[in-house]
Amino acid sequence: MQSDLIPSPAEPLALVGAQEPPVSAPRGGALAELALAVGGFALGTGEFASMGLLPSAARDVGVSIPTAGHLISAYALGVVVGAPLITVLMARAPRRAMLIGLMVFFALANVATAVAPTFAPLVVARFLAGLPHGAYFGIAALVAAGLASDGGRARAVGRVMLGLSVANVVGVPFATLLGQDLGWRTAFLAVGGIGLLTAALVTVFVPVVPVTSGASPMRELGGFKHVQVWLTLAVAAVGFGGLFAVYSYITPTLVQLTGVKLSTVPLFLSVIGLGMIAGSLAGGWLADRALMASILGGLLWSAAVLALFTLASAHPWSAAADLFLVGGGIAVVPALQTRLMDTAQEAQTLAAALNHSALNLANALGAWFGGLSIAAGFGWSSTGWIGAGLAASAIPILGLSAALELRTRRRRGRRTESFALPVPRQGP
Repeated sequence: MQSDLIPSPAEPLALVGAQEPPVSAPRGGALAELALAVGGFALGTGEFASMGLLPSAARDVGVSIPTAGHLISAYALGVVVGAPLITVLMARAPRRAMLIGLMVFFALANVATAVAPTFAPLVVARFLAGLPHGAYFGIAALVAAGLASDGGRARAVGRVMLGLSVANVVGVPFATLLGQDLGWRTAFLAVGGIGLLTAALVTVFVPVVPVTSGASPMRELGGFKHVQVWLTLAVAAVGFGGLFAVYSYITPTLVQLTGVKLSTVPLFLSVIGLGMIAGSLAGGWLADRALMASILGGLLWSAAVLALFTLASAHPWSAAADLFLVGGGIAVVPALQTRLMDTAQEAQTLAAALNHSALNLANALGAWFGGLSIAAGFGWSSTGWIGAGLAASAIPILGLSAALELRTRRRRGRRTESFALPVPRQGP
């Protein structure tokens, strides 16, 4: 049962919608949501496709696969930097103009990725491509909530975020196939094209959204003063890094350890994507019923299935089954998003973007630690142990967050008792 002191997951979304001025889409809310979801599809494809294309990119620019893992970390760090920076500095900017500008920038950065001649400019291009990621998702969620009816805000945001899940089932395998047939640079050109398509769709179908009353950089920065925000971000950054320790090196692991053909790798990537869709649906349902417990359960689940990957990766069928379970670890994300929205209070835009900063810091940490393990000679399967360790390491952080919240709850209870009126005695 949801704690009285922790708002239900519907409350932060309702608050977001309440803060956004009511607007309507002239061509229909469904088309506006679709336009926003295409942006999520572009961002998800651009982020995760780099993992499937890692070996060919490494070979082309003359670096080892663990070194090429820095490309993944560079994108992730771009998200970490860009989400809060853009959200705060552009707090008063019109929403639709922001969405269009972010997607154009994303498209150009992917074109720069495709034409980068050597490793150093390639790293810079991936960093730049990551800058608009978190800010786009945060602003898109707010716009979708503002377009929805009073009782449909959460579903509207979910439909926009579905673009990211679909990217892992369709976009990433397709980009990987495209990269194998026509070269990895072609795949990033295609991602840039989807980014430009998104900008055009947003221009046509998303209405002009007035700036929220009272929006300012200082109000958004106020979210950083809450300790629980930092602890929740730490749980996301450390705990979710486990998935990326495995995912970042999934192509060479499947080819060199599991023994599958390179042409079948996209099928395994689709399996991970299906697991992510199932995990997203289950995670939202669980977060509605027990927020903190669902975060703990998600971390325990991830630690277990990631540790199992060290054994399951030896055979194709067991690897596929375990990768579906690994993808299901994304179930913790809806609960973490809700937790951030609860704890950030008035800094709702920042909270919506910071969740993606934390998840991409997890991306960077997972790719880095996984690469260190491989480079140290522990083998491709060692990424499973690294991932399990990262997931388990987030549990003490979650425990600290829960303990501090319990202490705050008790202090509030004592203050309430101290101001309570005495109850008159009955009888003589």
